[in-house]
Parts: sequence; structure tokens; C-alpha cells
Amino acid sequence: MSTDVPESLDAWRMVAARRGFTGRLPLSSMPRLCDALCDDEGEVAFALQFDRDSLQVPYVELRIDAALPLQCQRTLQRFEFPVAIVQRLGLIAAGSDDEVEEAALPEGYEALQVPEDGMLRPAELVEDELILAIPVIPVKPGSEAVERDWPVQADEELRANPFAALKDLKKH
Repeated sequence: MSTDVPESLDAWRMVAARRGFTGRLPLSSMPRLCDALCDDEGEVAFALQFDRDSLQVPYVELRIDAALPLQCQRTLQRFEFPVAIVQRLGLIAAGSDDEVEEAALPEGYEALQVPEDGMLRPAELVEDELILAIPVIPVKPGSEAVERDWPVQADEELRANPFAALKDLKKH
């Protein structure tokens, strides 16, 4: 494994060479991800492994470990959301029939369309996976749900029901 990850990689050459890379990226270097974070403190550790599986499907396996600083929507406090991703991306050549190629991928693979020049940007792959890992509504683990049954007074219940007045007319 190499610790020097180039800015872009030729996906097909990396698959043929069965290359692997490890690296670290600061959160501040990912502008699309930073839009969803409460600050850009911290970094991401990742590993890329290019290969072919037993069915000769070219893939890149992406492993990501990070702690994303999010704002809890229940307590409005900052917390670090732990992310540990292992994702296999089946490589699909640009210009091929995407739907057929994607359907042919083995179970557990996500499709990744490789541009015509064959170049992939590892930082963008990591950023895309982290964006997908952010919960829609971030909630700090261990924070209590604010659920309580509030009693409804009888006169409020009658006002809430527009047909309550008709009930009295029916009796006459």
C-alpha cells in the first residue's frame, strides 16, 4: 500500500496492476461535504484497493474512517458522528450501456462510471461516500427524545372538533 495518493488515477491501469493506496484528507479540503458539517475540524483516513473479482469484474474497494462534526437536531449541540464505510464500486466504462452494465454487477457492488479518459479522483470518491453517510436528521447518540403526552382539556377538544355543535342538534 502506498501513502502517496495522486490527485487522479488511471482506473484501468490501477485494476491491471492491482494497486492499493492509503491516505488522509482534511475535512476542510472537501467543500461539498463542509456545507453539511457544523465545522471543518478533523480528517478522514481512507484506503483504495483496485482489483478484479472472481467473475473478472473490475472494482475499487473504498474503506473510510472518519468522525464528522454535525449539529444534533434534538439538542443543537456539536457532536462527532462516527463513519466507517467499506464500499465496493464496480467500474463501468463511459459510453457503455449503463443499465445493462449496472444490472450485471454482483450483489453488494455500487456502480461507478469511469470517465472516457479513465481518470478517477480519489478525494472526490471519498467525499461522495461521506456525503451519502450523513444522516438526514443528525441526532447525537444518547440524547433523549422529547416525547410527552400533554393532557387535552375538554373545552379544547370540543373546539377542535367542528362537528361537536351538530351533536347537540341531533338530540332535538
